[in-house]
Amino acid sequence: MANSRPSQAGQDAMLGLDEPKKMTREDWRKKKELEEQRKLGNAPAEVDEEGKDINPHIPQYISSVPWYIDPSKRPTLKHQRPQEEEEDYVSSIGQWYKRGKPISTKFRKGSCENCGAVTHKKKDCLERPRKVGAKFTGSGMAPDEHSQLNLALDYDGKRDRWNGYDPEDHHRIVEEYSKVDQAKRTLKAQKLQDELASGKLDQEREHDSEDEDEDKYADDIDMPGQNFDSKRRITVRNLRIREDIAKYLRNLDPNSAYYDPKTRAMRENPYYNTGMNPDEVGFAGDNFVRYSGDTITMAQTQLFAWEAYEKGSEVHLQADPTKLELLHQSFKVKKEDFKEKQKDTILERYGGEEHLDAPPRELLLAQTEDYVEYSRHGAVIKGLDKAIARSKYEEDVTINNHAFIWGSYWRDGYWGFKCCHSMVKQSYCTGAAGIHTAVSGFTLYRLVHVCMHQEKMKEKKKKKKNKKNKKHGSDSESDDEAKKKEKLIKALDAECQRLKRVDEIMLLDERKRPYSSLHEVKQPTEEEMEAFRMKRGREDDPMFAFLHPPS
Repeated sequence: MANSRPSQAGQDAMLGLDEPKKMTREDWRKKKELEEQRKLGNAPAEVDEEGKDINPHIPQYISSVPWYIDPSKRPTLKHQRPQEEEEDYVSSIGQWYKRGKPISTKFRKGSCENCGAVTHKKKDCLERPRKVGAKFTGSGMAPDEHSQLNLALDYDGKRDRWNGYDPEDHHRIVEEYSKVDQAKRTLKAQKLQDELASGKLDQEREHDSEDEDEDKYADDIDMPGQNFDSKRRITVRNLRIREDIAKYLRNLDPNSAYYDPKTRAMRENPYYNTGMNPDEVGFAGDNFVRYSGDTITMAQTQLFAWEAYEKGSEVHLQADPTKLELLHQSFKVKKEDFKEKQKDTILERYGGEEHLDAPPRELLLAQTEDYVEYSRHGAVIKGLDKAIARSKYEEDVTINNHAFIWGSYWRDGYWGFKCCHSMVKQSYCTGAAGIHTAVSGFTLYRLVHVCMHQEKMKEKKKKKKNKKNKKHGSDSESDDEAKKKEKLIKALDAECQRLKRVDEIMLLDERKRPYSSLHEVKQPTEEEMEAFRMKRGREDDPMFAFLHPPS
């Protein structure tokens, strides 16, 4: 029966966990006044369970403790801090995996009699049983086994590049080099003592001092354009070499290239107005370097890469330059082919190819702007001599035993050799016999040509006779022409009436003009079309104003 009902202490604990009772209006007012006084600094701040002051400016929804966490209702901020029971375990900064396996050089008491490791006994040894154990040989000791730690690292610990670094490693390196330096100093001092004792110091003193000076001042040597401080390890780069001429002193003309003193830049050529070529001067402006060499080609390639990437091609100038260059070359070839094809299509449709093959303007007008002064005898006094036209082909070269070059003889629209009158370019020279054969062949050709001409004349005569015979039936044709003239006269009268009607309508107001969409529409005859063409006014005709004076 004693355990059937809760004890008095349990009931008190349950009563303590009840929701807080509502405050009266007077208590609420006093509480608010106290908070205002604490914010103004007139009343002491609240103190938590650790004796620390609580900032009175902290909002109530942060400082107030939920009733189900701390029933004591003491002022505290412990509920806003990380809870120790809910925090994950994180390894400390000094914990890390064990590195290396220390090996003993002698047998230790309690070690494995087979391999010599301290971490296990002979019955737990996993090595091959030795014929003579390490206990009796005292050599070949195995390293001690150890289990690695299971580290629990947080976000920063996993990404710490110095995690697990042992500073003692650096100290050991420093100590090792300091010992080497100390040994060098000792050896040098001993060598100096020996030279003093032997009397050889005065002979080699000058040579050693030069070597010491070279080593001593090697770090203080400045390269052109920069200054290196060996003490602070800082490189101070000068903006220009002192031997160079300043950009603003190259041309003192105030209208020359602009010099920006802030950036020390002169983009344009200062010698532009002097007529000097960029190759003749030492400085042609900052933009000259920017737009010379392969800079323009590089910019064009980069522009092509951007345009190709926008159209779906995965190319990049720095990532895959070979692929981009091959793609760019193929694009240029296709572009040229497309332009040639487009040009041929336009010329084929509209014509005008003869205008593209026109000779230069100098040859058409037979004059140039080059000044040349001649003497009375035709010799050049001032100016350059007229250049002799040279062909890109070899000149005066005879082949196949010919005495003259190809093209030295012409007959009936064909070129040949003058020495043998041969019209075949790669033929062998036949001399006078070839000329005789060519003349006889030409005579035969002329006879055939004359016969063909006579036959053509006979055919023309026959056609004339046929036309005379057809004149008897020309009366009917004259009747047809008379009817056509009559129709044309009627069509002209109708066209004149139509034009008068149009002029009358145009004089009327737009709102009073008749609606003419119901007129009969039919295909015009040939006579009506001819009358329309004859009556149509041509404003570009110089006689139009005379025939049609303004009313």
